[in-house]
Amino acid sequence: MKLKISLLFFGLFFWLFLLNMPSAHSAEAQASHLSFSDAWKLLQKSNNSLAAQSANVDRYKYLQEAKEDLNLPSVSLGANYTRLNDDITLLGSQISESLAGLTSTVEDKDVYFSSVRVIWPIYTGGKITAAQNAAKGRFDEAQGQLGMETHVRFEELSQYYFSVLLAEDVLKARKNVETGLKQHLDFAIKLEEQGQVARIERLQAEASLDKAHVDYKKAQKDLDITSSALSQILNQETVVLPRDALFINSTMPSMHSFIEKTLNTYPGLDILDSKKKQASSLIAAEKSKYYPNVFLYGDYNIYEQDSLTSELKPDWFIGIGVNVTLFDNSGRADNVKAAHSAVYQVQYLKAQAKQDLKVLVQKTYLEAQQAIEEVIGLDSSLALARENLLLRKKGFTQGLSNSLDVVDAELYLSSIQTQQSVARFQYISSLTKLLALSGEMNTFTHYQNTALSTDF
Repeated sequence: MKLKISLLFFGLFFWLFLLNMPSAHSAEAQASHLSFSDAWKLLQKSNNSLAAQSANVDRYKYLQEAKEDLNLPSVSLGANYTRLNDDITLLGSQISESLAGLTSTVEDKDVYFSSVRVIWPIYTGGKITAAQNAAKGRFDEAQGQLGMETHVRFEELSQYYFSVLLAEDVLKARKNVETGLKQHLDFAIKLEEQGQVARIERLQAEASLDKAHVDYKKAQKDLDITSSALSQILNQETVVLPRDALFINSTMPSMHSFIEKTLNTYPGLDILDSKKKQASSLIAAEKSKYYPNVFLYGDYNIYEQDSLTSELKPDWFIGIGVNVTLFDNSGRADNVKAAHSAVYQVQYLKAQAKQDLKVLVQKTYLEAQQAIEEVIGLDSSLALARENLLLRKKGFTQGLSNSLDVVDAELYLSSIQTQQSVARFQYISSLTKLLALSGEMNTFTHYQNTALSTDF
């Protein structure tokens, strides 16, 4: 009796679970459909890596602004207390023999005084300018790193976003195959019942349909994985699905224009320029050790105890000072040479980076063109595959084709459709890389708006 009650409650719980479990259709209805442009805006707001690089830019901006204060004077308020072993006294005989025996306290043994001190460097041999240029170089480097991270995230989003669209196209192709083979099996069963085809033909149709169903389920799982990954990189709790479609363009700007823009705007080159600026500032800083430091200084007493010394001491004074290093044990000559070597290193690195960027742009551009040619070149194959499928289906009903011919025709049509989708995906991958390299990411929507129509 207890077992029956337990089974009853378990069955009721399981039934309620099934009623409340969201179906694939309801999950899709709850999903957010975003264009690539909207997804890119969302990622720029929610991505932690971009936020970290942005914070790094702010950090070096403030550090750069801090170096500007080196041109200002240093003002300090100081107070001193000194304990002497005894009062400072002056004998009368030390002043005049006529005052022999008399003594006067010049300073108590407890000495208090407070003053404002000012030091203002007016010439440092280039130390201040070098420090400021180095800070500017570090700020420029941080901006370049933010630019590089932005390019990486743009390409990454493109891969995730359009991978979902590719998975949708593959799923659609698998669904078409399954639907077609289901119809084919229905025909095979009827023809077998009428004695027009052998049992092997019906078995072949059943096996092919089962295989198509497995492929469809796998494609569905691939779509779930890619859409989940897209949602994760956008930091969204709900499922994010693309609103756009895979595409190609009939023409592209010239390769030369992409190369020229890349060499003018690529943030990796800006990073190398900033490193050169830092190395050059290091040269100036090391050379400044050979020059004197000239500074103004002053002091104003704001409190002092009553004593003969305080009465004789002036309330304020100003002056100019010069400091010249006669011997420096930091190895400044070799440090200057090392700094020059750092500049040469950056120059060589930049020259090599430009060569590598040219090769990368050329390779990516040719890959994009190859993808365009592949999509367009497969149009005739797609038309042939559709016509062949119609003929094979018609031939099977008339006894002129066997079941395997129909299956092969279905699979061939699906393979051409999938191959075209893959080529479109490869084109978009190459295009987004080109746009990232050349700093033209904001023109992506233009390519979408001028795309060739898709015939799936």
